[in-house]
Amino acid sequence: MVRLARYIIPVFAIVLCACGCEPPARTQSIASAISADKVPIAYAVYGPAAEPAVVFVHGWSCDSRYWHDQIPYFSKKYRVITVDLAGHGNSGFGRKVYTTESFGQDVAAVLRKLDVKKAVLVGHSMGGEIILYAAKISPERVVGLVGVDTLEDLGMVYPDEIKNSIYAPIAADFVPEVQKFVRSMFPAGADKTLVDAVALDMSSAPQEVALSSMREYFKVSALELIKGLTVPLKSVNADLFPTNVDGNKKLVPSYEMALMKGRGHFIMLEDPGQFNVLLERMIDRIRVETKEKK
Repeated sequence: MVRLARYIIPVFAIVLCACGCEPPARTQSIASAISADKVPIAYAVYGPAAEPAVVFVHGWSCDSRYWHDQIPYFSKKYRVITVDLAGHGNSGFGRKVYTTESFGQDVAAVLRKLDVKKAVLVGHSMGGEIILYAAKISPERVVGLVGVDTLEDLGMVYPDEIKNSIYAPIAADFVPEVQKFVRSMFPAGADKTLVDAVALDMSSAPQEVALSSMREYFKVSALELIKGLTVPLKSVNADLFPTNVDGNKKLVPSYEMALMKGRGHFIMLEDPGQFNVLLERMIDRIRVETKEKK
């Protein structure tokens, strides 16, 4: 149950930048694209108009704030795009069912709106499957994918009783059960202020959106999503739970994983310095492999 649980947790960065840094000015104010079902999807752009663009996609019950510590680092070199998925952050609501595929459509809509020619999609937790969908929807615009503490075992199929053991308590008593769920994804000794902030933020998510997206996420098969994948797939994962690197490489030969030891599910917040270096390494690997294919 715990291993599956970590696939659907997002992160919260309201303990924004303990170092005191601020993100650089956007190249434009927050704008919106229109998704396939007409829901407005908020996004922001930072940094130079260089490609590949690095597009950050959050996970379950969070928003683009969670990438606060990545914006200053990556926008020095890359065009950085952050996205609020439907029902999250500044994006619109009104979706009857919040499927993982529809979130992929949200990302694709932003790529189209900005006419991004080459994008590396970075997805945390549930965002791992979302970027796989986005790559299928807009293959002509995506050159690589990086999962963030997600996609640990691409061939794993979890039984319904395991999924229900996670969903049922949260559906029955949302706020305390989400807080309990979040806290279980931090390692012993994690910063209490950060843990409290993430737990509080995630438990304040719109319940209708959170429950629908969790329900729909449990229907997703990563094994099906990677069929026909033509772009490199990498990840930056923690060691709170193991990653099946060998199994993943058998399914996706381009798969590589950079490991953050002693961290939990929220690696971009727990140690942004190390995370940024490792993520940049994975992006560099994608750029090399993309050039080699030409």
